Amino acid sequence: MEIRPILSSLLRNKTGALLIAAQVALSLAIVANALYIIHDRLERAARTSGVADETSMFRLGVAQMKDPESAEGKLAVQDRNYDLIRGVPGVASVARTNQSPLSRSGWNMGLSLDTKQAETTTNTAMYFGQDSMVKTFGLKLIEGRDFVADDVETIDPDKTQSLGRTAILTQVLAKKLFPASSAVGKTIYLGTGSDAFPLQVVGVVEKLQTPWANVGERGEISTILAARRVESYGMFVVRAEPGQRDRVMKDVEAALGKVPGQVVMGTESMEKDRIDLYRDDRAIAWMLITVTVLLLLVTASGIVGMATLWVNQRRKQIGVRRALGARRIDILRYFITENLMITTGGIVAGLLLAVALNQLLVSQLELPKLPLGYLAIGSTVLWLIGVLAVYGPAWRASSISPAIATRSA
Repeated sequence: MEIRPILSSLLRNKTGALLIAAQVALSLAIVANALYIIHDRLERAARTSGVADETSMFRLGVAQMKDPESAEGKLAVQDRNYDLIRGVPGVASVARTNQSPLSRSGWNMGLSLDTKQAETTTNTAMYFGQDSMVKTFGLKLIEGRDFVADDVETIDPDKTQSLGRTAILTQVLAKKLFPASSAVGKTIYLGTGSDAFPLQVVGVVEKLQTPWANVGERGEISTILAARRVESYGMFVVRAEPGQRDRVMKDVEAALGKVPGQVVMGTESMEKDRIDLYRDDRAIAWMLITVTVLLLLVTASGIVGMATLWVNQRRKQIGVRRALGARRIDILRYFITENLMITTGGIVAGLLLAVALNQLLVSQLELPKLPLGYLAIGSTVLWLIGVLAVYGPAWRASSISPAIATRSA
């Protein structure tokens, strides 16, 4: 089919064609970026935390109405509560800690490789754990070893600012600090300057997300310190036997709640923490899915409406062409080709607009650059919608009888 007659016809009716092309361009720019954001948000929400079988995990805090006065008394409270939890049927493992992945609350500190540095090398989520933490979380140790009892330092914050002397790093953090060699056996520092505390790295775990699950590698930068802090408040992470988490949560709360002067607070499953942490991401994804679907429907409706108008305006021309021997397939092909030309023009403009929109999102929302694949997907979707939307009006046009079209002139 010759393109020149179609192009000539579009130039005579350019207002409608330009409106459709502009609508396609805007739709492509929004759809391509929306699809990328949807994928990014859902992928972020599905990231593994490094904790094995999250559905068996929960955390809880235990506070005292009146703190013991001595350090020994505070440690005794911790030991008592640890033993109470461990003794509940269905508890597979328990560990004292200060925070839990995905919980949105925790410690964050700076690490350096040399005390002479003006600034720290990176910030890290700081977990205080003992020789049961790696086991309880079910972390995968890929290098070095787990803590042993001799690694664990008992720290009284009223007497020292130390946070321990032995550390386990996540793989992302280890590679960030020592990209060309193993981190095991190396010394790193908490802070900078003469007040920095040295830490010896004894192991590397594959993954342990931060409590905030930040975007990108920042969500994987975590450090576990072999430290036990002297305080009566205790936070515990508990792994229940498979399928028993809900019952174990209730039984642990009941066992701890029976102790006079003691309050159990913040009991939450890790599964619920994940839902709460990523609620906004899922909401944004579903909102964008809804907007994308509605936008595509509006674009398709615009193409259908404009094509229907053109068919009604050209009934005489169609009848003349049919009388001169044009087949139904020729009429159908004419309108589809015409629409593809308009859609293609809109897509070309839409590609430029999509890139410009992505640059704005990258600068304002710290999103990664839009991969070319999403531009290809968006273009394909708009082309298909253009063909499908125009097919109905084009088919009706091809069905016009030459005699009826001529009499309607």
